[in-house]
Amino acid sequence: MNPISNISDSKITVGLDIGSKSIKCAIGEIKADNNNVKLLGVSEMESAGIKKGVIIDRDVLIDRIEKVINNAELMADEKVTKLSLSITGNHIRCINTQSAISLNHTNGLSNGIKEKVIEDSDILQVLGSSQSISLPIDRDILHTIPQEYSVDMLDEIKNPVGMIGRRLESKVHLVTAATTAMSNIANCVEELGLSVENIVFQPLASALAVIDEDEMELGITLVELGYTTTNIAVYQKGSIKHSAVLPIGSKSITNDIAVMLQISIKEAEEIKIKYASALSSMSSSDLMIEFSKTFKNKSASISENEVSKYVEARTQEIFQMVFQEISKADVKDPLTYGIVLTGGGALMRNIVPMLEKTFSIKARIGQSIKIEAAKDVADGPNFTTCMGLLLWPLHTTDFSQLRNNQNKSFKGILKRIRHTIENMF
Repeated sequence: MNPISNISDSKITVGLDIGSKSIKCAIGEIKADNNNVKLLGVSEMESAGIKKGVIIDRDVLIDRIEKVINNAELMADEKVTKLSLSITGNHIRCINTQSAISLNHTNGLSNGIKEKVIEDSDILQVLGSSQSISLPIDRDILHTIPQEYSVDMLDEIKNPVGMIGRRLESKVHLVTAATTAMSNIANCVEELGLSVENIVFQPLASALAVIDEDEMELGITLVELGYTTTNIAVYQKGSIKHSAVLPIGSKSITNDIAVMLQISIKEAEEIKIKYASALSSMSSSDLMIEFSKTFKNKSASISENEVSKYVEARTQEIFQMVFQEISKADVKDPLTYGIVLTGGGALMRNIVPMLEKTFSIKARIGQSIKIEAAKDVADGPNFTTCMGLLLWPLHTTDFSQLRNNQNKSFKGILKRIRHTIENMF
């Protein structure tokens, strides 16, 4: 399955973020005068039928999707016909690759010209060539995102169009995913009579909403702490350099509390949200938490500090895995601006002080600062993916989705490619 193109003439943009903990839908209006997005409606509902990005009960998931979209439609007073959809899961793999083309050859034959002015069609050709990698039959390319170009011996070129040279080389970031997983989640939406315009890897959408150009240029890492997975995206020199999915999330913290106190998952989640601190030294030893043991059918109590010690240990373990993954990025000083935290797990109390004290690194909570009317409604770290999906049709530089547009002419695609390259940096 190929992702459907994101190019749209509609003034309405819609994002659907399907997570293991919750499902969110946002509807925005694209303002023609400045290309900004104004939030019209947003809704959230507890998730069901999906776990770690894999559908486990299709009928239940479709029912939840329909309800959350209907609620957003009522708030926005708009009818949804097409949307951008997020995806994550252990099946996602990301790699960096590169390709090159000769600029003075056409169809393998020299045209007698030693040098050539680089055109949009050359960009399309070299980016298309970068997708010529061997993939298992059950996988497909989800994103092809340009990082930089080289013309002859000149490196780190951001936009080579109009330059003269003999050889054009591109470096790109490829995101691949299981074809079945993409098809199944898209089919759940299409079952409701809606069109899926884009399928977007979650941290790439979140980054659009919370990271500015300076941070992307000098180096920053987005860590999306979800319920069952943790997504990572490393940015430097204005582009994505590394991304990954870790098969662990904030649910592991909930499970630790449930096992330790012998209580239900639901009650453990409530204690985590209300009392737990990611830095135990900032919690109280005097505040006692009352709970009911599930199996012994009797009440008990524990101090906030004692619970927080277990939470801190598990949170540190998760971030040790995160830093191991970040170290795989082939860049120097990838954490100039530190870490920006998104996802529901970023709402945990004192998680920023824990990172700064334990790992001696700058950290901040990501907020959706690029969506109008989102303040105090959907600007929290748990809404960043949904807000980023609203921005995706306007700001994506993903060649895979631009190339697969079926409703625009080839000339239109060239124009769109050039526009996105110019605005990428």
